[in-house]
Amino acid sequence: QVQLVESGGGLVQAGGSLRLSCAASGRTFSKYAMGWFRQAPGKEREFVAAINWSGATTYYADSVKGRFTISRDTAKNTVYLQMNSLKPEDTAIYYCAEAPRPSDSSWEYDYWGQGTQVTVSS
Repeated sequence: QVQLVESGGGLVQAGGSLRLSCAASGRTFSKYAMGWFRQAPGKEREFVAAINWSGATTYYADSVKGRFTISRDTAKNTVYLQMNSLKPEDTAIYYCAEAPRPSDSSWEYDYWGQGTQVTVSS
């Protein structure tokens, strides 16, 4: 059974940085794309970033491009989201997910983590 466990969330001031981690287990991590999504209170879940199986190709939402970086470490079965220059509007629960191929559509992802809270104060 696939398990995805996020960590690294917390409270940070605007302009600060956080690095989220997502540890995967249960199937061959290196064969699958990984994505990060987020959901703010009262809003729909939205795409943040995705990375293909090899890590060679990455995709970002326009709202985070240039500030966030997705990466993966196959040896550790872990995907990361480095978040810099954080803004109050980045406040949300952040979820990692696994899919056969990278996508900005949540329905294409088979497995999801439980989420980690990120709060950015102004």
